[in-house]
Amino acid sequence: MTAPASLRWAHVGLNCRDQAATEEFYTRWFGFRRARVVAGDGWQVVFLRRGEAWLELFASDAEPAPAAKEDGPANPGAVRHLAFQVDDVDAFLAGAEGELSVSLGPLDFDEYITGWRTVWVTDPDGVVIEVSQGYTDQTPEELARYDA
Repeated sequence: MTAPASLRWAHVGLNCRDQAATEEFYTRWFGFRRARVVAGDGWQVVFLRRGEAWLELFASDAEPAPAAKEDGPANPGAVRHLAFQVDDVDAFLAGAEGELSVSLGPLDFDEYITGWRTVWVTDPDGVVIEVSQGYTDQTPEELARYDA
C-alpha cells in the first residue's frame, strides 16, 4: 500500500500536569491560540493552533517522565523534541528576557548549513522544544549522495 494522496500532518498530543500553564506557555512564546475544547465527565482536551500546526493538550496526573536533558530524550519510542523555526534565535531569546528554561545552546551549525543556529528550551512539563533559524533542506543532488 502507498501513502494516501490526501495525507497531511494533524497534531502532536501532549500530556500536561497543568493544562492552563501549558496552554499559556505555547500561546505566549510560540503564538498558538485555542482552537477547540472537547470535554466530558471530568475531563477536557484543549486543541491549540498556529497556522497548520496543532497541539492537543491532555490533563494527566500520571508520574512525570524523567527530566529530559539537552536536546531531548534518546529513548527509542520517545519523542526527542518539538521544533519551531524563527527568523532570529537571539532575538527570540532576548524577547523571552530570561523567562524560558534553556536546556542546550544556543549553538551554531554552520559546518552543516551556513546560518543554522539553534537553542533548546523546555515547556512547563519538561518537553524539549528546538528553536532554530537558518535550516534549509538539501537539494536532490545532495540527498542522492546518501542513497544506498
